[in-house]
Amino acid sequence: MTLAQALAAATALGLERLDTQLLLLQAIGRLGADRAWLLAHDTDPLEPAGQEAFQRLCQRRAAGEPLAYIAGHKEFFGLRLAVDQRVLVPRPDTETLVEWALEILPPHSTSRVIDLGTGSGAIALAIKQHRPGARVEAVDASAGALEVAGANANALGLDVAFRQASWLDATEARYDLIVSNPPYVAAGDPHLTALVHEPLGALASGSDGLDDVRAIIEQAPSHILRGGWLLLEHGWDQAEAVRALLTAAGFGRAASRRDIQGIERCSGGQWLELG
Repeated sequence: MTLAQALAAATALGLERLDTQLLLLQAIGRLGADRAWLLAHDTDPLEPAGQEAFQRLCQRRAAGEPLAYIAGHKEFFGLRLAVDQRVLVPRPDTETLVEWALEILPPHSTSRVIDLGTGSGAIALAIKQHRPGARVEAVDASAGALEVAGANANALGLDVAFRQASWLDATEARYDLIVSNPPYVAAGDPHLTALVHEPLGALASGSDGLDDVRAIIEQAPSHILRGGWLLLEHGWDQAEAVRALLTAAGFGRAASRRDIQGIERCSGGQWLELG
């Protein structure tokens, strides 16, 4: 079997061509950036060991396992992050939240920042990469997720303080910026059935998907400095509800930002009251 024949067989299983190319490169021990090499060597034979490895990888992908889990990593905001089934796969949509955070933090900021429900550490690490002077902390209720996030911080050489906690429960500090990509899918959402490989606790949040958003907004006033911001990622149809929750809690300048698809993907507000 040639490389081209192996790709054709995998595509016949219903897999996307890009996925099959990346899986084949992984099976034969080449980098994902070598797709052009595949085109130039499509008549090369695929050794039996490589064929067996490729079939196993394709079977995992056909069963719905995210490509990032199979590859063991995901690119996010220019960072290569290790990921596995202990954490959600970072989505490009979440880069909207990071971009907003970086707008709020001056280039040489020494502001105090906390990322709630950090998962792989994507948001906290991206902020620290671009605002190295900021004092960045990150929490997660999952010990497994914190292991992944800590390993990513070490691999990237980024100084982020991680600890296990549920939202803001374990801190007495106040912050200039609180950011979070919390669970926001309604518990009965039929789309959850397609996400069985990812941790359910990081996805679903009550009957309307906003239980964790409410908890964070309720806690935030006791942990935010005057003039500080709270930024939250949420679902495609939740922006109006989240802005209303922010306003009701005393946050001013409640607003939303759109992702690359034009969807209101995150909302935030500024704390203007005296602490």
